[in-house]
Amino acid sequence: MSHYSALSVFLNALKGNQNWQRAWRDPAPKPKYDVVIVGGGGHGLATAYYLAKEHGIRNIAVIEKGWLGGGNTGRNTTIVRSNYMMPGNTMFYERSMKLWENLSQDLNYNVMISQRGQYNLCHSPAQMDAARRRGNIMRANGIDADLFDRAEVKRRLPYLDYSATARFPIHGAIFQSRAGTARHDAVAWGYARGADRLGVDIIQQCEVTGYIWDKGKITGVQTTKGEIRAGKVGLAVAGHTGHLADMAGLRLPIETHALQAYVTEPLKPMVDPVISFGAAHFYISQSDKGGLVLGGDLDGYNSYAQRGGLPIVEHTLASAKALMPSLSRLKLLRHWAGVMDMSMDGSPFITKTSVDGLYLNGGWCYGGFKATPAAGWCFAWTIAKDEPHPDNAEFTLNRFERGYQIDEKGVGPKPNAH
Repeated sequence: MSHYSALSVFLNALKGNQNWQRAWRDPAPKPKYDVVIVGGGGHGLATAYYLAKEHGIRNIAVIEKGWLGGGNTGRNTTIVRSNYMMPGNTMFYERSMKLWENLSQDLNYNVMISQRGQYNLCHSPAQMDAARRRGNIMRANGIDADLFDRAEVKRRLPYLDYSATARFPIHGAIFQSRAGTARHDAVAWGYARGADRLGVDIIQQCEVTGYIWDKGKITGVQTTKGEIRAGKVGLAVAGHTGHLADMAGLRLPIETHALQAYVTEPLKPMVDPVISFGAAHFYISQSDKGGLVLGGDLDGYNSYAQRGGLPIVEHTLASAKALMPSLSRLKLLRHWAGVMDMSMDGSPFITKTSVDGLYLNGGWCYGGFKATPAAGWCFAWTIAKDEPHPDNAEFTLNRFERGYQIDEKGVGPKPNAH
């Protein structure tokens, strides 16, 4: 940043930002659009952006009941990775990783991608064998993966507990160097500005209360700002997928749970990568402000509340101490929760539904933030072409009817695990 631009920022701040232009418009809804996307988080905004950019569909509205990024997009642990091994997941998440790597340039907006790498720790010979298999599948698909033994992990991450009394002995780790973190709100803002510049209307404080029907086809939505008609309606509403689908007469194979995250008081740089602690389902990274960002299990009861219960707080902090005893005297600054729609196999849906005119992006479980670019890209393809792209072809609603599951072990528990 030049001296002049830095001075401009400072002077504008003193004036209350009077001369700054809005990053995106705040339009009143038009009576009709080609596509309405319900949900103004990362997935909804990315879908609108790619519909406009890749498919030339620009008469689009993104409808958000609150403010942009106020749902799960702003309530996660910011991890991005593509270390998946199941057919259906592998290339989808790798597409997302490749989009992440160029996203700041594509949007001309700094989403603060930090490819600091991720270690998935192994705590038994069996877990090492499973990690070896995962790594081989990743490499066979052109995805980076390295398997490290205990000595190498200790050299790289000396602050973990390698003592003889460690609750979970560390045998090694699988490492993806291209994984890392991104700034969640910057992702939402970047997609919002990019979509707006392509002509997309972003309508906040506009809640969907029902659908408009014509001979069995959904032809729009009823909202708190009036009726908005559309040729196609796409849902990208994270943990609220169930009740919006219910309004359309769809019963989905999902449950909604709260997933908590936490941040500690700031420290000097200590934890450079992302570390996942599979034995206790715990993950940790360090933010640019110095706080340690912690995540763990979902709360084992259904809830739409953006807060969690104390048992999971205790479980997560105990996991942190078991992995890194030096954290025991740290203070926790705050914690929050997002609401997630958990599918039966832990994998999502990007698909047309059985209701004519209605399209679904949901069931993301633990994978929603890292999937943001590919979810938007593939959902846009599906809406525009009325068929899935090969990368989301397996993310159907009827896969359970066929007895087919995309059961990715190691991405987190499913609701029936509780």
